[in-house]
Amino acid sequence: MKLRTKVIAGLAASFSFSGVWADATPEECAESVENFRSISSNVGEMLDSAYGYAVLPTIGKGGLGIGGAAGSGCVYAGGQQTGTTKMGQVTIGFQAGGQAYSQIILLEDKEAYDKFTTGEFEFGATASAVALTASAQAETGTKGTQASAGVSEESSGGKAAGYTGGMAIFTVAKGGLMYEASIGGQKFGYEPLGGE
Repeated sequence: MKLRTKVIAGLAASFSFSGVWADATPEECAESVENFRSISSNVGEMLDSAYGYAVLPTIGKGGLGIGGAAGSGCVYAGGQQTGTTKMGQVTIGFQAGGQAYSQIILLEDKEAYDKFTTGEFEFGATASAVALTASAQAETGTKGTQASAGVSEESSGGKAAGYTGGMAIFTVAKGGLMYEASIGGQKFGYEPLGGE
């Protein structure tokens, strides 16, 4: 059995007890969106003008050298839910501990929405998100079906990140302690409502 398969199996077993693998409900997604709005008015303004967005109410992440993360959420366009998403991530490098957090991915235009909803979207290896509860550096770029995030609130003079590559990514910690905040390598599936 390959090392990666063993790691994923071990993480799947540990996350299965935390409810991370359960599908997020529309109510949980709506609550999470309102939480992002209440934390940052700039994120709220970006949400209002975005073509669409994906929100994952709870992502569970854990690791010691080798780690992983998983979560599920809802995808919207024009203010209406269009489908669901599931995210998985395997990471190797300096990391210790575990955490739970919410994540929102703002999709500036139809092009960004279409990239995300291919069902095979992945963030690049160096991608980072803007942490709204603590300042975090973020960098963004888009290459095919890979992307990363914008600028931190601290480095932009207190303003929320702008779009880079048609996307802006924000996280809010829900608990735990983790010495690694990269979203690089997150892979997203997409299932349209009604399974179309």
